[in-house]
Amino acid sequence: MGEIFSRIEHSRTADEVVQQVETLILEGVLRPGDRLPGERELARQFDVSRPILRDALKAVEGRGLITTRHGGGTHVADVVGQVFARPVAELIVSHAKAKADYLEYRREMEGMAAEYAARRVTDDDRALLRRIIERMEDAHRRGDFAEEAEIDVEFHNAIGECAHNIVLLHTLRSCYRLLSDGVFQNRLIVFTLADAREKLLAQHRAIHAAVTGGDPAAARKAAMDHISFVELAMAEAERSGDWQRVSKLRLRQRLDAERRKAG
Repeated sequence: MGEIFSRIEHSRTADEVVQQVETLILEGVLRPGDRLPGERELARQFDVSRPILRDALKAVEGRGLITTRHGGGTHVADVVGQVFARPVAELIVSHAKAKADYLEYRREMEGMAAEYAARRVTDDDRALLRRIIERMEDAHRRGDFAEEAEIDVEFHNAIGECAHNIVLLHTLRSCYRLLSDGVFQNRLIVFTLADAREKLLAQHRAIHAAVTGGDPAAARKAAMDHISFVELAMAEAERSGDWQRVSKLRLRQRLDAERRKAG
């Protein structure tokens, strides 16, 4: 991890260190699982004494934001994107109305995020998005739709980060967590539909172009059109799967009936 921590300029108290660490977590710079530098290096970056640093880290850990593993260093705790408790997440995926509402909510939130990102995108944001879209294109060329699906979630997370709105960022991360945790397993079948991978890549490119080009209206439309496509594609994939299931049962029933007659 590079030097993301800043020198404490004034009184160099534990409270100032605590505030800086909390802000980095809140703004999504520090992510769950990220390892903080060692005590000596961290004290150097903050320019505080090690006793002050220890007091600060103890306070942050007491709030559940970081965890210290024996012999494994200090890491950011898994506190981001937990709006949906596991039982609620499972209810969402098992009820058709809830799944539809989930996509409807994502469509509006992602449209807003893309619009904000286009208004507020920085050069560093553009560099981040460019790296993600290049990896997505590489996975697409290699035909690795599982990796492409993972990068899909990463891309949308990054758009949320580039919106530079803390509440929106954490709300969206909760939505994406349902995807990365495997709650919506059937999302992968969208990538198996004819031409779906090409269309999805084109949609991600359109979102990327509008955001990095600073076009808020186009960014909102591209993001919302993308979710509308995903919604229709998931419905088609589920119907196709159901047709295949029914066809298989029908064939099995006919074969059993023929065997009984022959017997």
